[in-house]
Amino acid sequence: MFISALITLFIVFIWLLPFFIIIFSKKTTGSEKLAWILAVIFISWFAWIFYILLAPVKKKN
Repeated sequence: MFISALITLFIVFIWLLPFFIIIFSKKTTGSEKLAWILAVIFISWFAWIFYILLAPVKKKN
C-alpha cells in the first residue's frame, strides 16, 4: 500500500514537473509564460521540450 502511494506520488510529480519548470523560469514572463503553460496542457510534453529549446520567443527590449 505504501509503495503504491509512493509510486503514484512520483508519477504525479513527473507529470507536474514541466509546469513547475515553466512557472519558475526566468526565461519568459506574463502572457508568454501563460501561452507555454497552455501549450503543455493542450498539446503535450512536446511543448515543454520546445519551451526548453525555443523560449523566449520574443527578445526583451
